[in-house]
Amino acid sequence: MTDTATSPFIPVFAPATTTFVRGAGTELWDDTGKRYLDFLGGLAVISLGHANPTIADALADQSRTLWHVSNLFANDVAVATAHQLTGLLAEVTGCDGQVFFCNSGAEANEAALKLARKFGGRGRHAVVSAYGSFHGRTLATLAATGQPAKHEPFFPMPDGFRHVVFNDLDALAATVDPSVSAVLLEPVQGEGGVIPADPQYLRDVRALCDERGLLLIMDEVQTGMGRLGTWFGFEHAGIVPDVVTMAKGIGNGFPVGAVWAKREVAAVFQPGDHGSTYSGTALATAVVGAVIDEMRRIDAPRLAAESGEYLRTKLAAIPGVAGVRGAGLLLAAELDDGRDAKALYADLMERGLVTNAVTGTALRLAPPLNVSREHLDEALAMITAALT
Repeated sequence: MTDTATSPFIPVFAPATTTFVRGAGTELWDDTGKRYLDFLGGLAVISLGHANPTIADALADQSRTLWHVSNLFANDVAVATAHQLTGLLAEVTGCDGQVFFCNSGAEANEAALKLARKFGGRGRHAVVSAYGSFHGRTLATLAATGQPAKHEPFFPMPDGFRHVVFNDLDALAATVDPSVSAVLLEPVQGEGGVIPADPQYLRDVRALCDERGLLLIMDEVQTGMGRLGTWFGFEHAGIVPDVVTMAKGIGNGFPVGAVWAKREVAAVFQPGDHGSTYSGTALATAVVGAVIDEMRRIDAPRLAAESGEYLRTKLAAIPGVAGVRGAGLLLAAELDDGRDAKALYADLMERGLVTNAVTGTALRLAPPLNVSREHLDEALAMITAALT
């Protein structure tokens, strides 16, 4: 724990009550030696488990070979990984596309917003997103985030962002006018409470974007890379977006993000339009390449679908749980009336289970995609004990 009076950190995070020092797979240990099961995965980041040996070896090997040369030059690792990622998206979408590597989900969404503005051109720059969404904490991605309380301390917000009720096509259609260039949506609103988009809604939004010449940007920062039981969340609706943003699970804890765009959309960017000093470093892309290879090897989406269905069914049967929503291994257990998710979170921490009170009445669960059945049962037993 850190004393807030002497902490070296700018106080943008609540004071931590637990300090972790080691992890392996789904397990964590704190500085007192206490063991925990991690069913939050660093906020849906640790998709292949803590200290995954395959990913660790790839990072260690690359760290002894080449780290960074800037974007004045190419490096062979980034090129190979870009082909891996575009190949994966081609399998899923049937479309040829290009990628831009960055350092986080917010930066991925920032790049997508700039791409949308250049695609639309002057006077056609607005982006419509949904209330309850979360797209990042840069000024532009915060403006795109549909949570007005988060905007309040930072007014005036950047212009050109509008918000509509999630899963309401009429509200979206009424907001789209000639100044709009793109629609930005999450297939599941993770920070908003694990609220899934209705598949028909996403299909109708795709049709609306086609009809009005808009880009459809899917924010897959939390939902992509197998988390929902498919490689990407938009697959549940059977649609193909124009732009996809990624981070979190793509690096298994290494800070990296990416934007994929259909080739004809990506072509609106020219040299100098966007960039990052750390875009596509050999170190980061070595990790991404290893993550993709390992996810393919174990068929991570299938594991997430199977374990997610097991977890969903067992959670729903626990007294005190009113319902379970989400998909794959991004789930929220909605508690019965009168139950406090924050109190349950604290109780589970005492028992050795890491979760997240995503709302006042809902507990979020996002364990590694390769979580064992033994660890699922152990976690379910702790939740049952805490609720009864």
